[in-house]
Amino acid sequence: MPYRFEPLDPERHDRSGFQSSVPALTAYLQQRARKDAERHLAVTFVMVEESAPAIIAGYYTLSNYTVELAELPGELTKRLPRYPRLPATLIGRLARDERFPGTGKLLLMDAILRSYSQTETSGSIAVIADAKDGAALRFYTKHGFLRLGSESNRVYLAMSSIRQLGTYPA
Repeated sequence: MPYRFEPLDPERHDRSGFQSSVPALTAYLQQRARKDAERHLAVTFVMVEESAPAIIAGYYTLSNYTVELAELPGELTKRLPRYPRLPATLIGRLARDERFPGTGKLLLMDAILRSYSQTETSGSIAVIADAKDGAALRFYTKHGFLRLGSESNRVYLAMSSIRQLGTYPA
């Protein structure tokens, strides 16, 4: 099924019908996503089918973030200035509706490619995610994310790795 990704529009997208297997992710989309956007805390992007653009198949949120230089591995920072914190992009939430199995990778790819494209206007060294549980951690590491710092659930994917996917020029 062809999907498209677009910013959440509460007037067009049916948030009430969305059901993730993680209740907190369902509740976020239904109750807080609009308010976070209005407050400029996070932008929610939804994945909808071309044939049913009101039904949300999945979503993710992006925010600006900073990461401590000391948390990053040396191979990533060896050519960078020694600023105490560096800019990054945070995938705050990522979820698919239970009716759309197998679409998590599509959501993640759109999130990381959108994050990379935004480096043209806002600096970011990596995409960061906090895995909600073991399944989410396995999902992110399966797609190339590496553990970050001392928190066992925090992972990152360097922008240089995203560039190597071949979608964007160096």
